[in-house]
Amino acid sequence: MITWLSIIGGFVILTLGAESLVRGASSIALKLGLSPLIIGLTIVAFGTSAPELAVSIKSAVAGNSGIALGNVIGSNIANIGLILGITALIRPIKIESQMVKRDIPIMIAASLLFWGLLLDDGLSFIDGAILSTLLVSYLSYSYFTADKQTSDETEVAGQNQWLSVIFIIVGISMLVGGGILFVDGAVALAQSFGISEIIIGLTIVAIGTSMPELVTSIVAALKGQSDIAIGNVVGSNLFNILGILGVTALIHPIISSDISTLDWQVMIGLAVMLLPFAYTGLRIGRREGAILVLGYLAYISYLVTQA
Repeated sequence: MITWLSIIGGFVILTLGAESLVRGASSIALKLGLSPLIIGLTIVAFGTSAPELAVSIKSAVAGNSGIALGNVIGSNIANIGLILGITALIRPIKIESQMVKRDIPIMIAASLLFWGLLLDDGLSFIDGAILSTLLVSYLSYSYFTADKQTSDETEVAGQNQWLSVIFIIVGISMLVGGGILFVDGAVALAQSFGISEIIIGLTIVAIGTSMPELVTSIVAALKGQSDIAIGNVVGSNLFNILGILGVTALIHPIISSDISTLDWQVMIGLAVMLLPFAYTGLRIGRREGAILVLGYLAYISYLVTQA
């Protein structure tokens, strides 16, 4: 009972914390005149990836590298297969040419780099430094090449700025606390059922920490903000690889001996598949959404049979 309460309570806190963080961060970003796509790729993506960061750091420091790696790989798979798929089923997603020409190829390259760095069965401090540096470079390039939009609401922005900061602080606090609760429950569950940490990380933890992305993308799509929906998913996947694993490896080395070839193939395969889906008509329609969701369900079904 305590284990399930920890998992459910952690998930609820994670979701509420992500909502608070995204609301505050998006508000500040808009006041800076950033475009919706850049907001989705950076501020919103970072906010919804914060649960993965809390869970991965907690897991790695506790010696549960399988949870940390499975969380990131599973989250990246869920972001494209489950989240983007469901979002497209609800409402087709329009794609900007910048996403096809730059951001999706960068996500694919980051996925291949991630795979290459783990060929020696782990991520070292140097690997973490490489990934973190690439993240800072990507964020800097995205910001300085973005089209800025001026706003005439300076007075209102100044009045609401402190409220946005409060939302961010509360959101981060809830994400850290929820992440600790969630991973503790997940590890206990894995031990009680005799299931390997990597399977738990690839399924329960990955899906749980990806719920903020799901909610954010669906809400954005329903409001007609396709840029935020697709930017959230692609940006989150980049943050997961470059930021979360980069920072985690800087804090504590990560061992990858439990990762299977299939997990890599599915993660990289979905990233590559997204490129032609987005390029065709610059939209991801319901048919593509159905393919992504069915592919994800097939992968999860296979993992369950191997547990």
